[in-house]
Amino acid sequence: MNRYAIITAGGTGSRMHADIPKQFLLLNHLPVLMHTIKAFAPYTEIIWVTLPEQHIPYWQKLIQTYHFDIPHIIVKGGNTRFESVQNAVALLPENGWVAVHDGARPCVTQNLIHRCFLHASAHNNAVACIALNSSLRQKTKQGSKSVDRSDFWIVQTPQVFTCETLKLAYKQVYQPQFTDDASVVEHLGVPIECIQGDDNNIKITRPADLFLAQQILNAQ
Repeated sequence: MNRYAIITAGGTGSRMHADIPKQFLLLNHLPVLMHTIKAFAPYTEIIWVTLPEQHIPYWQKLIQTYHFDIPHIIVKGGNTRFESVQNAVALLPENGWVAVHDGARPCVTQNLIHRCFLHASAHNNAVACIALNSSLRQKTKQGSKSVDRSDFWIVQTPQVFTCETLKLAYKQVYQPQFTDDASVVEHLGVPIECIQGDDNNIKITRPADLFLAQQILNAQ
């Protein structure tokens, strides 16, 4: 089956305290989003990139400035991540596998992408996750209580599903608990398969993350 990717790049990056969204900030002489697209290019037939409508012209200028020639299709984003992915999902073919990934995770390795597609092909889906390394407490009416952190995962992307499943999932009415694609698919009653992610697959949200991403890419 063919493999596809939807890369979501609709964030404004307000916590970065920058004049431009985080996906456009420079990382090792290229905008963050370009690193992310490059990682998926060897494994996918088509890449869709969701962008806020007002930022599409800026991205097109960046493509020219950096002579970025990896083919991808720009999709107008919505008011929420759900709407943005929904717009891209509507363009998917009926058959194949699709990985959904955060544009602000530029350190994703091709090994992780490959493992996600491979696991999904055998188990219907695959969601990259990592273990917690901090203690957890759960809020209660009395205050809080300790919980076993081994019962929990930190969810990452990529998240890989069949095109058929994702198209069906995104026909649902939006719910507040739809925080990622796995939660949307799970609402259909589909069991979610977690696989080991990568501690270096960080999401850039704060200025320090950009420095860390630079060190990770240099080490790779």
